[in-house]
Amino acid sequence: MREFLVRTSHKPRPLPTGRWAMTQRWNDLLFAHWPIPAVLIEALLPEWLEADTCQGSAWLGAVPFWLDRIKVRGLPAIPGLRNFPDLNLRTYVRDRLTGTPGIYCFSFDSSNLLAVVAARLACHLPYKLAEMRFERRSERDFAFYSRRRFSRPQVIFKARYRGLGPTGSTVEIRPGSLEFFFSERNCIFSTNRAGQPIRANLHHIPWPLEEADAEIERNDLGTAIGIALPAMEPVLHYSRRLAVYIWPAELVRPALSSRPVTVAATPT
Repeated sequence: MREFLVRTSHKPRPLPTGRWAMTQRWNDLLFAHWPIPAVLIEALLPEWLEADTCQGSAWLGAVPFWLDRIKVRGLPAIPGLRNFPDLNLRTYVRDRLTGTPGIYCFSFDSSNLLAVVAARLACHLPYKLAEMRFERRSERDFAFYSRRRFSRPQVIFKARYRGLGPTGSTVEIRPGSLEFFFSERNCIFSTNRAGQPIRANLHHIPWPLEEADAEIERNDLGTAIGIALPAMEPVLHYSRRLAVYIWPAELVRPALSSRPVTVAATPT
């Protein structure tokens, strides 16, 4: 608990209500983002979500990384969940019920069968089993490969990427910047089996972002959901590691509106 308090004390916002359910550490992340017209993104979203935009566009992001230090509250370390690579395809949204900004993932790929089953059952996230390899070629140079299993046509992501170190735009992330837009997201939206909107709240220190370079040899993630990525270099960022605390999924409910209070008349 002491580590938890120290790691969250730098965050200017309050903790989510209740107790966190799980903690993880995300390592050596590449953020590769492409601008996509909001109308194309919204056609793929649940009706209770709307695309969030920055610099006049919605954004689609491919995020490969590996995770470790996985702990479920109240349970000992779970064999088989020590560390493994992961890949998600995300966009940035606001829910129409409360206006809360967050992340919506069209897909998650993982090589860990236990993680896939647990995430689908407990969090209702679209996890898929994949053959994956993560290779550290040097201190800040990595190779990542993913091929989704039981998928026709094939869905493959293959890239090599490297962190280039922090710059002014990544050390001090300002509101209105792309870095702020991508990183200041504190929940993941999904839909439960009853079709109801849900979100899992997240808590972590501000993202330690760096500039990045990448050669993306193959990326079928966008095609798999019916979106052709633009013929341009993506916006790239790298992050070394980040401890993340995850709260149990909860229903997204409309914000309470203020109502006039009727006051009984009193005799003079």
